Amino acid sequence: MTNPPFPDQPNPDSSTPGTPPPVPPAEQPASAPAPDWNTAPDGVPGAAAAPAPDYPAPPSAEYPAPPAAGYATPGAPVYAQPTPTPPGKVLAIVGLVLAFVVAPVGLILSIVAAVKLGKTGQPKGLAIAGIIVGAIITIFWVVLVIVLVTAFAALFGMCADLGPGIWEVDGVTYRCS
Repeated sequence: MTNPPFPDQPNPDSSTPGTPPPVPPAEQPASAPAPDWNTAPDGVPGAAAAPAPDYPAPPSAEYPAPPAAGYATPGAPVYAQPTPTPPGKVLAIVGLVLAFVVAPVGLILSIVAAVKLGKTGQPKGLAIAGIIVGAIITIFWVVLVIVLVTAFAALFGMCADLGPGIWEVDGVTYRCS
């Protein structure tokens, strides 16, 4: 399948480069007679409508021939493509945010992001911050859980030894049921 050939373009006047050749005046179309059922603009039937004013025809625009395949249009603006986000950058941000909310998950995501950013040679600042924050908060929660489990185990162990009732041992009151 082939495309039809482009029409020949007129040669511009060589004495004035850069200006298009003069455009011949366009012919004015003949105005059609007004039908007898027409009404005036004020809505009175039977009144003759005023003839339409003759406006000049708009100037015709001449367009250059399209460029050959594979070439950019001359004078068309060329915009740079946006740089893609390095792999792991978004993961580092998500890992840092989750390090404050769900510390172990944020810690794991930040470690994965640091590895991905390290492979591409990108800066790993946010991923390292997520690792530090996630590790500190995770360690805090682990220590807190260990202390609470130990305290409750000691309390339940003491109640198991003493039996039901209220007991005072070394200045500490225990209520066992």
